[in-house]
Amino acid sequence: MSEGTITWVRAMDPRDTKLNLLLLAIPVTLYFRYVEHDQSMAFFSSLVAIMPLAFLMGRATEEIALRTSESLGGLLNATFGNAAEMIIALLLIYRAYQETDAEVAMFYVHLVQASLIGSILGNLLLVMGLAFVWGGIHYTEQKFSETQVSSNGSLLLLAMIVLVVPSVFNYTVGGEQGAEGVANLSHIAALVLLLMYGLFLFFQFRTHVELFATETHDHEEPEMSQRDAIILLVAATVLVSWMAEILVHSVEAAAEEVGLPHLFIGVILLPLFGNAAEHFTAVSVAAKDKMDLSFAISMGSSTQIAVFVAPLMVLISWILKVPLTFDFGMLETVSAFLAVLIVNIIASDGKSNWLEGAMLLGAYTVLGAAFMFHP
Repeated sequence: MSEGTITWVRAMDPRDTKLNLLLLAIPVTLYFRYVEHDQSMAFFSSLVAIMPLAFLMGRATEEIALRTSESLGGLLNATFGNAAEMIIALLLIYRAYQETDAEVAMFYVHLVQASLIGSILGNLLLVMGLAFVWGGIHYTEQKFSETQVSSNGSLLLLAMIVLVVPSVFNYTVGGEQGAEGVANLSHIAALVLLLMYGLFLFFQFRTHVELFATETHDHEEPEMSQRDAIILLVAATVLVSWMAEILVHSVEAAAEEVGLPHLFIGVILLPLFGNAAEHFTAVSVAAKDKMDLSFAISMGSSTQIAVFVAPLMVLISWILKVPLTFDFGMLETVSAFLAVLIVNIIASDGKSNWLEGAMLLGAYTVLGAAFMFHP
């Protein structure tokens, strides 16, 4: 066995971290899903199983990021961190496509919309808030690239316009004509957002690389080979996707049995566990004073959800004739807009401390309570 493989095995050894003990939730989930056929228990055990798998994804991507720039490392973390979210959204859309009952189909559509909004809120407020607090405990003040704040913040504000305009359009026009207009508007907006995200990546990695240049990682050596890091990343991603599939297929039964509002499950629970990779990685690297990477993960992931994943889901739904639009609802739209606004204000100076992180966590708590008590 090679030295890199030994390191990989050690990474998956439960003795390496107590969190890996939660990997035992994987066989428990499979047991409830395929043997007992207990949908409610399968839902909650799959939620638990995603957490350690997301941690391993974060560890693998951090190892890969050590060989790249922090901006590219942040993009890798955001992309693979959103893999579970994309799988969940695609499965929900497919369930809506298969459903013959229009009311049940709209339940899955609304769950997709809620999970997308929840991912934006979770990464902007919860993940970034935890990173600011945990990093602030170790360092009085931390700095990160103001260019990242400006570019990501501008894209997120554009995405918020895309969310606000269809909701306002539907409210002012209303009726069948308003619904048709929102659908057409959403399809055009989705194409524009995807184009802007492509231009953003071209701007970041080709034409203006120097603006995003950060310190190198020469001071920290990788603990596993690149090959083993990639194998670990792929294996963890596959298992996360499997657990996410079980989660989606059992969410309706769990919601009815436990009595949780569907909006709370979509906005809070699904993104909270589905985006656990960003939680672990962004917070852990903040404690190492690598705030450029931490910020690239948290805000970069929100940007990717808003201007890549969400419009992609809208276009796929358009192809399948599933009525998914950017009219996400008033509470969800206002919450996302306020989250983007407060993050842009707090992060505009390129500095962070634990108090600013506490403010973000406070905002997330209030919004979470609003979704909890929403009928």
